Amino acid sequence: MVTLRPFRSGLQGRLVRWHLLVLCGMTVLLLGVQTAHLYREAKGRLGERAMTTSRIVASLPEVVRAAGRGSQDAALNTQVNAMRIQAGADFIVVGDRRGIRLAHPLDDRLGKPMEGGDNVAPLSGREAISVARGSLGLSVRGKVPIWAGGQAGTQVVGVVSTGYLMPQAWHLVGAALVSLLPWVLLALALGTLGAVWAARRLRAEILNLEPEQIAALARQQRAVLAALREGVIAVDGAGQITLASGRAADALLTPSTPVSLARVWPELAELHPGAQRQQNLELRLRGQPFLVNIEPLDGGGFVAGFRNRAEVVALADELTHARGFVDVLRAQTHEYQNRLHVLSGLLQLGRHEEALRVLNAEIRADAEFRQLLRDVQVPRLVALLAGKRERAQELGIDFQVAEGSLLSPVWERHADTLVTAVGNLTENAFEVLAGQPGSVTVLIGEDPDGVQIEVEDSGPGVVADVLERLYTRGASSKGEGRGYGLAGVHARVQALGGQLRYVRRRGRTVFQVSLPPPVGVPVSGAAVGA
Repeated sequence: MVTLRPFRSGLQGRLVRWHLLVLCGMTVLLLGVQTAHLYREAKGRLGERAMTTSRIVASLPEVVRAAGRGSQDAALNTQVNAMRIQAGADFIVVGDRRGIRLAHPLDDRLGKPMEGGDNVAPLSGREAISVARGSLGLSVRGKVPIWAGGQAGTQVVGVVSTGYLMPQAWHLVGAALVSLLPWVLLALALGTLGAVWAARRLRAEILNLEPEQIAALARQQRAVLAALREGVIAVDGAGQITLASGRAADALLTPSTPVSLARVWPELAELHPGAQRQQNLELRLRGQPFLVNIEPLDGGGFVAGFRNRAEVVALADELTHARGFVDVLRAQTHEYQNRLHVLSGLLQLGRHEEALRVLNAEIRADAEFRQLLRDVQVPRLVALLAGKRERAQELGIDFQVAEGSLLSPVWERHADTLVTAVGNLTENAFEVLAGQPGSVTVLIGEDPDGVQIEVEDSGPGVVADVLERLYTRGASSKGEGRGYGLAGVHARVQALGGQLRYVRRRGRTVFQVSLPPPVGVPVSGAAVGA
């Protein structure tokens, strides 16, 4: 079954429609205002025309005499209607002092009172323009008093009312609006073209994406930022942080953006502007070292991803341990296969006593090695040393744990650091001796001052140009991408208040690790000497 989705036009079509809707609304509003203005203007113009016509009629001698007598005259009515036609008025009414019609466009209305209630002013001697409803309908009227003898200021003997019905006013308004119609249509056409152009420009600026696609990308972006285990910030050309992931906001203590980069991370802000692509740049944030990757943006600004160096070192240690365990398992497998092959061959040859001696020698060697580790009561460290022994046998290296080595169970809380230190130092010694005969000895001792570990090998030692930067990341004579293990050990030992030292003793290389006792735990034991 096919589900039909409701049709939704693209962003460009919607913008054009919205623009036209607003433009039409504004046009209607302006036309309404203009119509009201034109209507008032038309009423004023008709009122002035009506007033002029009324003045002319009120000054006619025939009108003055008829109003003074207060009697109807057919000839007067004919004359007044002729003037009405010439003036284009809808009516001209002449009334006496009582407001009785003496002249009217309709003969059957003669002799009847004038309607509208607006004769007070002219019968009082004042001219007036008014809008009132008479017998012919609503109209604009110009009313003028008729003076006795035609002399202003004498007695008022009547009134002349010239009027234009409201349809005439609307006719004038309509004519004015028709004259504006081409301009309105031109404005709508230009507005439509402008809307289409603006919509195309806007869509091009947003990479031809629809609003729904932009919203989906924004949701995906927030989800990606929330899933990242490292902090990510986006910085614009003005040095403002415009976007920050949750971990970045926690590290920078910035609950909201935008915020000045210089205020929350001055050391990173010094790289801006002109920040270039950089990887694993070490910067400090509130005293803590962070590894920062910078990716510049077109038009200025950059994106920076950063992570606490301690977390990176811990992850590297985990990977190192995992790789070390794999190497140990592989070495054990290889060694045991060799031993099994030797035993199998001896048995096939019927040399049972020789096979038994080989087997007993292996058992005795394992027992002796385990006896050396009986007082080292940190299981993970014991397991590491056992694995390193198998690795050394594979490499043809004599690996020993110094007799009398000991370590109490209280050091289990620092097992990760101990495993990292011993694992990296012994592996470095193996690499130095790889391909040539040599020996590596591990010594572990404990006293009230803490734990002391020595990893001694018969190699040539550290080369001079590396010695000056021995504990710096990347310091190595083994090539690109090396020199991180020793720096990680140094960082972890220092984090616990300990020391890592390098010495040459009797032609042998010695790395010494010293750690103070765990906080709140008394440590007792005897120091072990080489």
